[in-house]
Amino acid sequence: MDTVKKLSGKTALITGAGRGLGRAYALRLAQLGADIMINDLHLDSAREFDEELTAESVMAECEAYGVRSIGIEADVTHKNEVQHLFDSALAHFGRIDILVNNAGGVLRPAEQGQAVTVSEDDWRFIMDVNLTSTLFCCQAAAIPMQTQRSGKIINVSSQAGLMGNPTGSIAHYCVAKAGIVEYTRLLAAELGPYNINVNCIAPGLILTSRANKQFNRNSPENVAAASAKIPLRRVGVPVDCAKVVEFLATDLSDYVTGQCIPVCGGMVLFPS
Repeated sequence: MDTVKKLSGKTALITGAGRGLGRAYALRLAQLGADIMINDLHLDSAREFDEELTAESVMAECEAYGVRSIGIEADVTHKNEVQHLFDSALAHFGRIDILVNNAGGVLRPAEQGQAVTVSEDDWRFIMDVNLTSTLFCCQAAAIPMQTQRSGKIINVSSQAGLMGNPTGSIAHYCVAKAGIVEYTRLLAAELGPYNINVNCIAPGLILTSRANKQFNRNSPENVAAASAKIPLRRVGVPVDCAKVVEFLATDLSDYVTGQCIPVCGGMVLFPS
């Protein structure tokens, strides 16, 4: 069996895939033979964070692996735009086999996210970007997957959703990502009888283009300080997460559902 193309004939939809982790997931699944639907608020978002592509777009990068790929700009915090996104995917590919809910992040200043003082606007925004978007996309994917009686849904939580934060900061993000873990369990229970697997991953410190540009995460000093606190003694890169998405998207995980897999080099072992 050709394991390299083990997703041949499958279609994957990845949100927030114009750059960073979402792009890494898209390229990994394309390499495995899946046709790819790229979603992002802005399909050229890689430019904002100086992320170099190997082609003119992420879609073109996917097509270089011999698969079909299209991109749709949509704000997945709005249910009507999510419906348009999934309608477009079904119209173009005829089916959706894999959904990766990657859209999200700490998209407001961290100092505005203290548990005691976080504003209603910041709270609702971060919850919508991370948790509500996941809910809307899972609901939209469940309909065709139930009809097919098959599917793989992969949600993206975070170490912040498992460990919390000892200073009480980014409370909205921590709660949203914790909510994704619980929603994953609930959805797995509901969709299991339809042969649909629902799991999530919880990345730790990953060297993404946004983290590098906004927080200087890839500076030698910051990498050294972070690595010293991680059992595997290194900070993660996007492909580390993409490999786990590969496991959850293929037949390797056929008897795994309702789980959250930390991808953190062991950070989760030491919550303090």
